[in-house]
Amino acid sequence: MREPAAEHRHRRYAVAVLPAHAVATQAITFVLRPTMAYRAIELDVPAAWLGLLGASFAIAPLLLALPAGHIADRYGERRVAVTGALLLTASSAAFLVLGHTVPGLVTAGILLGAGHLGCVIAQQALVANTTRRGGHDTAFGRYTFAASLGQAAGPVLIAVFGGDQAIPDTGRIFLWSCGLSAVLVALSAALARSPRPEAGERGAGGDVRSLLRRPGLAYALVTSCVVLAAVDITLVYLPALGTEHGLSAGTIGLLLTVRGLASMVSRFFLGSLSRALGRRRLLVGSTVGAAVAMLVTPLPMPLWLLTPVLVVLGFGLGVGQPLTMSWLAESAPPGLRGRAMSLRLVGNRTGQLLLPGAAGLVAAGAGAGGVLLLTAFGLGWAGLAARRLPVDP
Repeated sequence: MREPAAEHRHRRYAVAVLPAHAVATQAITFVLRPTMAYRAIELDVPAAWLGLLGASFAIAPLLLALPAGHIADRYGERRVAVTGALLLTASSAAFLVLGHTVPGLVTAGILLGAGHLGCVIAQQALVANTTRRGGHDTAFGRYTFAASLGQAAGPVLIAVFGGDQAIPDTGRIFLWSCGLSAVLVALSAALARSPRPEAGERGAGGDVRSLLRRPGLAYALVTSCVVLAAVDITLVYLPALGTEHGLSAGTIGLLLTVRGLASMVSRFFLGSLSRALGRRRLLVGSTVGAAVAMLVTPLPMPLWLLTPVLVVLGFGLGVGQPLTMSWLAESAPPGLRGRAMSLRLVGNRTGQLLLPGAAGLVAAGAGAGGVLLLTAFGLGWAGLAARRLPVDP
């Protein structure tokens, strides 16, 4: 009896490492991406090149996501996580050593995107494969809550090394990220190993084409893509809207913080909300609610009224990502869940590349308010389309 008990304790310990792994992954990524832009500014890189640097992060996920998901399914999540952590370490080192030229920054950005991809796919596949059916809403809610913590913690390093300067000490940030990446490698090695499906069970699952034929998959991918793009558009165009309405940068920063905290609350309590309301009702209601909030955001209103509007917006936007992950985890058979998560990531990255660009074209004629209105209609359409998802267990 001792050996099973010891194995159970080890598995509980290893599974507990996952939230720390998610926090560290996002913290490293969300400190390196803006620091890359600061280093480019130090090098007097033209503004047109900043878009290329930003796009370098998305190149690897678009090209490597499906192969990475296949490797996670075939060889286990831990190997993919360790590889991703090593790539993040290589990215940090490349920023430190090669980040004095534009090609060096692009190379480091590609490594960053590849490393982030490996870690995230491993994390999501591990959550999907180690959670009992019926518990995925809670599990993915807590997982995305941990990821949100990392996204909030990452920029703290910039504040620490920036002080009152316009540009932080990028070299020291790159050096510290090397240390954090080494910690991530150790966390990756400590991750749990999910149970491997039997050969017959794995063969019965099919392949990516069989996943694409599953009822509702397209609606899940579109909903996830539109919600994530709406988050990115909010981060970019809410400050622009504030400028148009005469709101200070500090006020906009506070509103963005409120939005982020509301998303974290909805993710932390996702399991309870799903049980109380039902998964379909929660997904449709949260997405449509976010659409309504974004629709009224451009209207002139006092700050005391705009703040609760941003709370509703953040709460609604926080639900879509983990709930679609949960649906994919339960709809995909064992042996295909890594590829299911990678399909979702490909859709998200495609949306992040295309939708903000389309929003920029709208902004040229209609301003920030027009972009938010268009995004609100997109969210509303995605919410109504989610009614056709067979999302309830």
